[in-house]
Amino acid sequence: MFSYYGSKSKIVKLYPKPMHDTIIEPFAGSARYSLEYWDRNVVLIEKYEPLVKLWKWLQQATGRDLDNLPRLKRGEKISDYNLTEGEKLFLSYCVSEATTTGRNTVTERASTKVDYKIKTTKDILPRIKHWQIINGEYFSIGNQTATWFIDPPYQRGGKHYPMNNIDYKSLAQWCNERQGQVLVCENDGADWLPFKELKQYWGGMKRSTEVLYEKF
Repeated sequence: MFSYYGSKSKIVKLYPKPMHDTIIEPFAGSARYSLEYWDRNVVLIEKYEPLVKLWKWLQQATGRDLDNLPRLKRGEKISDYNLTEGEKLFLSYCVSEATTTGRNTVTERASTKVDYKIKTTKDILPRIKHWQIINGEYFSIGNQTATWFIDPPYQRGGKHYPMNNIDYKSLAQWCNERQGQVLVCENDGADWLPFKELKQYWGGMKRSTEVLYEKF
């Protein structure tokens, strides 16, 4: 799958398992939690429109579509190829590491990973066909009994996201009003909910402490 800043790929198994048949991710990103439990009724909500377009392209893509993508080499630009918008978006994240907006130029390191990312993405295509994907704010869906996996731009460190104007006081109230199982992700130092330490880990550039707020 594609790499995304703040992805939970390294620690997703540390989070509590979903207690409900429906999983809602109001800040979808790369949806690592939902991919772990892909056979549930999954609803992704994402404000950043290019990311929504990427998810919807993946929903309708086939293995052959991915096989036909160019295997990009160091120094090449995605924009130099005659590709659809969805193909360009997918490749822009394939040649990126932990970014939020993707890249156009292929670095040497990225060129060694394109084949692997395409292969792993082919494996997940059948799993996401039934997912519902919504372009909107986190509050775009009505309250309902579900497992809410809430992973917003972090209070300290969310500056990398293209849309990070979060009112954390309002978000905290909204989280506490959700019905069902509520799992809220944050980084050490966040104070808008009573978070507890989940795991210290190496994030690629520095050591981070992931914290979690749970409500049932």
